[in-house]
Amino acid sequence: MCIEYISSIKVQFIPKLNNLPIFASNMIKIGNIELEDFPLLLAPMEDVSDPPFRALCKEQGADVVYTEFISSEGLIRDAQKSVMKLDIYEKERPVGIQIFGANLDSMLRSVEIVEASKPDIIDINFGCPVKKVVSKGAGAGILKDIDLMVSLTKAMVEHTHLPVTVKTRLGWDEDTIRIVEVAERLQDVGCKAISIHGRTRKQMYKGEANWAPIAEVKNNSRMHIPVFGNGDVNSPERAKEMRDDYGLDGCMIGRASIGNPWFFREVKHFLKTGNHLASPTMEERVEAAKRHLKMAIDWKGERLGVFETRRHYTNYFRGIPHFKEYRMKMVTSDESVDVFKALEEVAVKFKGFQFD
Repeated sequence: MCIEYISSIKVQFIPKLNNLPIFASNMIKIGNIELEDFPLLLAPMEDVSDPPFRALCKEQGADVVYTEFISSEGLIRDAQKSVMKLDIYEKERPVGIQIFGANLDSMLRSVEIVEASKPDIIDINFGCPVKKVVSKGAGAGILKDIDLMVSLTKAMVEHTHLPVTVKTRLGWDEDTIRIVEVAERLQDVGCKAISIHGRTRKQMYKGEANWAPIAEVKNNSRMHIPVFGNGDVNSPERAKEMRDDYGLDGCMIGRASIGNPWFFREVKHFLKTGNHLASPTMEERVEAAKRHLKMAIDWKGERLGVFETRRHYTNYFRGIPHFKEYRMKMVTSDESVDVFKALEEVAVKFKGFQFD
């Protein structure tokens, strides 16, 4: 199977690339998965992109969602934390399972395990900058060995019937940015789409993401697979810029969605109309926080469900003055009944609060 653009091709001139022509289309395919024009993808985020959060983002307009990244070594050793991340549900589709590793045998064995969960996509993480991952030559660590990156991708493509995609970064550092060549080589060995974070590994998450090299990948006349941008898509305007000024095929959204699953619907509305949607009401926020917690408990159990949902509450209720008392109750309570009670108090105390 190959990725192909299935509607009429049009020329689009991109000011950010000094008016170099770039080709775009109205619908794209990853394998046999059809996506609408400029799809929005939920990024794989450790301890964030779990089934409850993915479900909320899907409801609010995410076109493709990805699991937390999963260690190939953990999978082949049947590590509980790794195996649990394989849980996916029909309502999430299309959904991709992302794995990372640097050992060919382990990666191929993990592909066989992943296939049993029946995802729509297998994604390879060649971009995680965290030291414990990079030190093993995995994630962004593989950017030091492009030949290995390509050979691993080729072997995985040949080992599965599922479409294989890649998420990566611009390069290891500013002196080793070869992303145009890398993307072309990955495509040539069967990669079906590529998502590129606009920073090097050395940058980690500091500074501004540079989208110009991603646009150069898209502008390469040899490229025919979708090229998705990632990094600093923190407003509807930025998503529009990625589409209109850089000509990318879609964007992968990460941190802006944490505690804010409505971000996807806000971006889509802005892209279609040029107007902003009203911010979610207090009632919507409280209801989403309750559902998030309930789904987390149903999936992970009481203790983990309560603990791992804490990271979202600040963003669910960002901008409310004198909120510290209620936030502390949510993030320090070990019993779900206390968190639900705090959410009820918030609903009453701040009923009618107008968010910007």
